[in-house]
Formats: sequence, C-alpha cells, structure tokens
Amino acid sequence: MSSQSSAPQQDKPQHPGDAAGKPGLNAANWDDEDPLPRRLSAQEAEAFRNQRSAPSPWRVVLVQIETGAVISLLFGLVSGLPALWSALFGAATAIVPGALMARGATRMADVKSPMATALSLLGWESAKIICSVAMLVLGLLRLHLQGGPLLVTLGGCLVVYWVALAWRSR
Repeated sequence: MSSQSSAPQQDKPQHPGDAAGKPGLNAANWDDEDPLPRRLSAQEAEAFRNQRSAPSPWRVVLVQIETGAVISLLFGLVSGLPALWSALFGAATAIVPGALMARGATRMADVKSPMATALSLLGWESAKIICSVAMLVLGLLRLHLQGGPLLVTLGGCLVVYWVALAWRSR
C-alpha cells in the first residue's frame, strides 16, 4: 500500500459545491426551500371552500333541461313536430336518469361511512344506466321515434356533465 492511499483525503471536497460554501447537488436543505404554510382563518377557509365547491347536482339537471329544450325547439323549427317529440324524448333520456342520480346523491349527503357512500353511489349509478338504456330502447323500438333528433339531443344533454366539470375547475 502506498502512503497516499492510506492517508485521509481531507483536502478534497466531498460534494461538488462544498468547496465554494454552497450545498452539494445531492444535499437537500428542506428548511430553506419552502416556508411553512400558514393556517387559514375561519373566514378564509370558508371562502376557499366556496371557491372550490362543485355545482349542485340539481343545477346540472336544470341546465340539462334548458339545453334539451333549446335543442328540441331547434329540431322542431327545422324538421317539424315528429322531430320535436323525438328530441324531447332524447332530452328526457338524459334528464330523468340524471334527476334519479341527483336524488340519490343528495339524499346520502349526511352518510358518514365512506364504504356506505361508495356503495350507495354505485347503486344509484347502476339505476341511472338501467333507466337510460330502458328509455332508449322504449323510444327507438316501441315508440318508433326518429333516431337522429333523439340521439343528438341526448348527446347535447350529456355534454352538460363536462360543462359542470369545467365550472368546478374554475
């Protein structure tokens, strides 16, 4: 063994930035990065919650009714009475199950158990899907409504859910 290899190497910096008095690349100084967050007052917390709150499910259903009415009236003016009835039924195919889901979601708002909440939401969502499919089959196969206006209005009413997500993200 040589004398150089057994001697401690104190003159070499351990990290690239140590020689200049700066922390090295691998060193993490957590205290200097971010200050501790401050606690919000009750008024500030309430304002923050109100700013971030989701729209009411009943508000979404109301906007679906308005959207369905406008699209249905446009179909009625352009294509006549059969298209109007088909479009109205298409709107109802989105609105009735949506109202069913809104009823279920608002009814369980005071449930404390997360598991009960999840199972209840799953049940109401299943009821919503079954209701939508049953109404589509009824409208197209039994009532012999026009498929185009029915599906376009249904799609327009379903877009309202995406608009509600956009409301929430603001």
